[in-house]
Amino acid sequence: MNASWIEAIDDRSTAALASGALVPVQAEQVEMEDAGMRFIVRWVSSLAAKDASKAAAAAKAEGAKDDKAVAIPGGPRDPSFNPFLNPDPELTVGPVGGHHVAILNKFPLCARHLVLARREFAEQLSPLALCDFAALAELMAAAGGIGLYNGGAAAGASQRHKHVQWMPEAAGNASLRLFVPGLPAALAEQGVATHPALPMRHCFVRVRCGRGEAVAVSADSLLAGFERACAELGLRPGEDGLLPPFNLLVGDGWLLAIPRSREHFEGISMSAVCFGGTLYTRHREQIEAIRAVGPLRALAAVGY
Repeated sequence: MNASWIEAIDDRSTAALASGALVPVQAEQVEMEDAGMRFIVRWVSSLAAKDASKAAAAAKAEGAKDDKAVAIPGGPRDPSFNPFLNPDPELTVGPVGGHHVAILNKFPLCARHLVLARREFAEQLSPLALCDFAALAELMAAAGGIGLYNGGAAAGASQRHKHVQWMPEAAGNASLRLFVPGLPAALAEQGVATHPALPMRHCFVRVRCGRGEAVAVSADSLLAGFERACAELGLRPGEDGLLPPFNLLVGDGWLLAIPRSREHFEGISMSAVCFGGTLYTRHREQIEAIRAVGPLRALAAVGY
């Protein structure tokens, strides 16, 4: 992954916006301070558009069942449709490593918001593998930013097909940097820590990741950090081979894992990105629900 790849992301974004394949980002935001940390709460209209698209698809599919008819070409997709198995060419940026493909998030939370999806189907709640971290490491080595993972529907995942997400470093985007002052600066690689201001079960692990890191070294460090966090939090696969719901964030030399108890706080879907200091709502009035309790209590409500 190099500068030419970043150019490819921008070129694909421009074309996809022009064709209507990519829903443009439209957001309003407010800032809130909690425990001495600055949080951003954004109302993103494209999330409501995403919900409307799903509802239309579900209604169309239900109507097709009632009529014993097949889906109409060009109509809303079946809600069981997997957008990552054969991704839309208009949103596809290109391969990342040997196992993933980079796809523009159709309903982005920011510019250059990417999904790095496995080429072959794997369950989202199956444990992350070295290849998943290698795909993230390749992108982060070239462009920095933050890696995100929603482990299961209760953690905000909208698809079962295994995928990680990436967002660039930019003002207002999610980042683990807001937590760094509360973490031990001299912690060795693979050392673990908790943050005194986070009122939910979580685990930080010191890892090697970010701009300029060797991809193989970073991928190994991230996998080891993930396994260490799972051990610390008791996140173990069940008889079906799947993990309990959790979120994962990686960036700025840290990996953060949070077990999840449920998806929503006051009707607001909370995904990994929210634990990076930027919370997203589908409706403007939901901002007040977060303001009423504060960002940290809202996040704690969906954890343990």
